[in-house]
Amino acid sequence: MPDDDHSAELRYPADRLHRAREATARAGLDALLISPGADLRYLTGYDAKPLERLTCLVLPADGDPFLLVPALEELAAQASPAGDLGIEIAGWGEADDPYALVAARLPARTARVGVDNRMWAEKTTAFRAVLPDVRQELAGDVLNVLRMHKTSQEAAALRRAGAAIDRVHARMGEWLWAGRTEREVGRDIADAIVAEGHVRVDFVIVGSGPNSASPHHELSDRMIRPGDPVVVDIGGTTQDGYCSDSTRVYATGEPSAGFRHLYDVLLRAQRAQTDAVRPGLTAGQLDAVGRDIITDAGYGPAFIHRTGHGIGLESHEEPYIGTGDPLALAPGMAFSVEPGIYLPGRYGARIEDIVICTDDGGERLNLTPRDLVILP
Repeated sequence: MPDDDHSAELRYPADRLHRAREATARAGLDALLISPGADLRYLTGYDAKPLERLTCLVLPADGDPFLLVPALEELAAQASPAGDLGIEIAGWGEADDPYALVAARLPARTARVGVDNRMWAEKTTAFRAVLPDVRQELAGDVLNVLRMHKTSQEAAALRRAGAAIDRVHARMGEWLWAGRTEREVGRDIADAIVAEGHVRVDFVIVGSGPNSASPHHELSDRMIRPGDPVVVDIGGTTQDGYCSDSTRVYATGEPSAGFRHLYDVLLRAQRAQTDAVRPGLTAGQLDAVGRDIITDAGYGPAFIHRTGHGIGLESHEEPYIGTGDPLALAPGMAFSVEPGIYLPGRYGARIEDIVICTDDGGERLNLTPRDLVILP
């Protein structure tokens, strides 16, 4: 996978701006307009507050980039990694129109700009008002390709994140047992996510019994009962800014024979998919590896979501691993492999690992056992 050769910094090597500028030109765009969020962090390392006041990185295809920030945020921006990139950081005052300031500094004859995919609608509308003849397109069409191919440094950050969330799963017996509520267990897991190496908890799903059949159930006051299957899907963000995400399934005592059969099918499918990862395989083909196993076992309609999602500075980003997707996997792509089977009103299960596509296969970043864990 590619390396960031021009900087030892992890999240904001200076050549990212150069590569983004080149990609902007190749896309036929005159500039990118990037607001607070993962794209801004990827390009500059600045974790800006998403305020009603405009913060915007202006990245022309031909010309020098600059970062426009509210005056009250200027010192914070200068103190961030963006302050070491050698780009202009310009503050605007309360009496200024920041959209007009951006418009005045765009290259002459600007006709097409890429706006950040997550830019608030009120901001895109304000840019349209000051740039009525400029076509707005999605900056993600340029940046997603760059972000999708992780460098060796990013892969190392994802390994650290994977190891941190593995440590939480390894401790599950400390908190998960019959007689506790999902919410009580979830609070303890959230504390452990931070204690084991994350700076932020992104999500905690504890789905017990029939709640295990709801993929995004999160937490409730349901009391966990003996023999319940419990889906635990957890993730957070590390100091590096990179995310973890892993799902394991537990049972508080021996589950039913029906659930055992379901889980055995699911485990076979998930193992086949993680083993199948390699460059050149399409996302749709990888999805089919597990989906076919689940379908042949009679559970096809119960696999109701795609196989996986990309991960990096966001817990969900490109590439997405879904039915029929023609995207060819390539070295450096990092994504989840998480097939699931859900029988509403009864139970369900999902097994999830983060995998990085390598030059000759795939590397699993989550290494806790995938077998059903029976807790006393």
